[in-house]
Amino acid sequence: MSLRKASVLELATAAYELEARVLRGLLRRDPEGRWWMGETPLEEWLSAYEGHEAVLILASLSEDAPLPTRVCRTCGREYVGWDCPHCREVRRRLRGR
Repeated sequence: MSLRKASVLELATAAYELEARVLRGLLRRDPEGRWWMGETPLEEWLSAYEGHEAVLILASLSEDAPLPTRVCRTCGREYVGWDCPHCREVRRRLRGR
């Protein structure tokens, strides 16, 4: 599994843990022009949030673009991904997990 794909799945897991609605599947259009994610019609899925302020994040799991190396603003270590694994582990340890 590529690091990019792993990071996207980490983001989806974090959203799920916040009790956000998360979909995973093949994005496609049917012959009538309606959008589907796997077997879920997106129009129906999105209608549950009509009138709400929301954030919609869509990330492709098919792309194998490499993630850039970043420098942590807290500890100064270089890492690849969306958060520093060293600082993440320290936070978990300090929280008693």
